[in-house]
Amino acid sequence: MWAIFLETLPFFAVIGLGYGAGRTGFFNEEATAYLTKFVFYFALSAMLFRFAATHPLAQMFEWNFVKAYLAASAAVYVGSVMFALFRGVSVSEAAFEAQCAVIGNVGFLGIPMLALLLGPEAVASVILVLGVDLIVFGSLIVIVVTASRSGGLSPMIFVTVTKGLIKNPMIASIGLGFAWSSLSIPVPAVLDDFLQLLGAAATPGALFAIGASLASKSAERLSVAVWLSFAKLVLHPAAVAFAALVIWPVEPYAAGVMIACAALPVAGNVFILAQHYNVAPQRVSAAILISTAASVITVAVVIGWVKTTL
Repeated sequence: MWAIFLETLPFFAVIGLGYGAGRTGFFNEEATAYLTKFVFYFALSAMLFRFAATHPLAQMFEWNFVKAYLAASAAVYVGSVMFALFRGVSVSEAAFEAQCAVIGNVGFLGIPMLALLLGPEAVASVILVLGVDLIVFGSLIVIVVTASRSGGLSPMIFVTVTKGLIKNPMIASIGLGFAWSSLSIPVPAVLDDFLQLLGAAATPGALFAIGASLASKSAERLSVAVWLSFAKLVLHPAAVAFAALVIWPVEPYAAGVMIACAALPVAGNVFILAQHYNVAPQRVSAAILISTAASVITVAVVIGWVKTTL
């Protein structure tokens, strides 16, 4: 386990470096925003396009994998909503708490870290997890919040959701990559070198951006934030492990990657949405901060278990 901790430590060290740069003011919020845009729209998109363009979707897609992850995540999501409503919070707040419980930092942390720790072939499973997170739960939060404010569903909600999905660079790059792959055309060497060079910036850039963005997060509403961190770091991977290993058996390696993805801390884009809709941003901010700090230990434990057991 100590060896696994040492393997994961450099990733969190880069996050810590970004956090230090943000806290000291050396890397201000504007600089962090631009670095995040570079990673999101260019480096990470290049990495995802290159992988999708060289791997046919038919070889990656596996129904049991999707069913296991979706069902386990939905169970944790519903449980989190019920617990929040029991405490007397609004439907919108309950939805954001549930989002914290199931949406991990798969894009910025999971893709680069798991590709290096579990092997490049892990990216296929990470992409499936990312697809479920973005398409299902990313759409669900917008639908729930908008419907709760307008008093019901309307066709315009689904138009808004569809536009948001199309504009998401991660979804677009994956989709374009699979479209290229379906044509059975090899990626030209010059383009492949370009994508590989640009994609190589995704790992350090994403990790540094995570840390710098955490520097502006506050740790208010600690009791709720601790609960949400526990749900994300412990309950979510446990539910995913049960679904993938018992209910809908998934190939062990792919199941391990899925469980590792579920063990990742709360994603930063949950805060962006919470801030946009002005729904519990401090609560979400604290959950991101606490879960990321705690994941230094918990992620190493889960990855260690995955590598030695599955």
